[in-house]
Amino acid sequence: MSALVSILVPAFNAAPWIAETLASALGQTHPRCEIIVVDDGSRDETLARARGVADAHPDRVRVVTQTNAGASAARNHALRLARGEFIQYLDADDLLSPRKIELQLARLASAPADALATCRWGRFETSPAETRFVDEEVFRDFAPADWLLLHVEECRMMHPAAWLCPRTVIDAAGPWDESLSLNDDGEYFARAVLVSSGMAFTADADAATYYRSGLGGSLSRRRSAAALASLYRSIEKISALLSAREDSPRTRAALATYWQRLAYELYPDDPAGSRRAAGRARELGGSDLAPPMGARLRLIARVFGWRAAYRLARVLSS
Repeated sequence: MSALVSILVPAFNAAPWIAETLASALGQTHPRCEIIVVDDGSRDETLARARGVADAHPDRVRVVTQTNAGASAARNHALRLARGEFIQYLDADDLLSPRKIELQLARLASAPADALATCRWGRFETSPAETRFVDEEVFRDFAPADWLLLHVEECRMMHPAAWLCPRTVIDAAGPWDESLSLNDDGEYFARAVLVSSGMAFTADADAATYYRSGLGGSLSRRRSAAALASLYRSIEKISALLSAREDSPRTRAALATYWQRLAYELYPDDPAGSRRAAGRARELGGSDLAPPMGARLRLIARVFGWRAAYRLARVLSS
């Protein structure tokens, strides 16, 4: 009998997209998939629409609810209910290609035990037909430390839905950190990668995921004090994980760049956090990463410094 795959869908105010997302889960060519939707206290029609899909497919879709506690808590709730030998995370506005799980399972059959499967992923705003598959640097196999080095030094990412994870690896990694709201997926998959035997990329173009981007209320676009504090803590945890795995000149250089990038990211919303991040970069030997800005702001930064240039940019944009 083929393996059971649990597709876990945290959902919050996702009424415009939840039916399309669940259709992509139901459309998997792999014959044994259970779909678990955890509605995280939505205030729109998400729950009703998810239940409508479940009513039409009672043997395949289960919908549960919880008081609003965040995406990580919803994923943990779904994980506790999951019976699958493999775990597929799927946010409520993203999509899977029909053969995604089938082809990744085939790839894992020839990979070392406890490998994580990955695949192509791209961004779209309205139609998946317009998806841009742009980050080809991550479309290959990786040893665990090599993946994290690329992630921290060059800010490369893997779309959360692009992973297919053996349950043994997920259990060893531990639950999602429910105290994190921003970059919770980066921290979680850093742990998962480091307890795995590595990443096995599925090269077949029919294995793909579609990341809906550009949504005005997207969590990744928040700049609140709590969100930025979560970002800092996630970087701190990922840095500790990589340092514990390999303390070497290459990891220290990569982590210095990681912290320097965070110093730029936090300013001017969190000046204190930005200064702490810059200090961490210096402790690791410093980084020559330039602040991201246009030509006009670079001229200002040469005279007054990058912080003054960033403050001016904020004034001009407000």
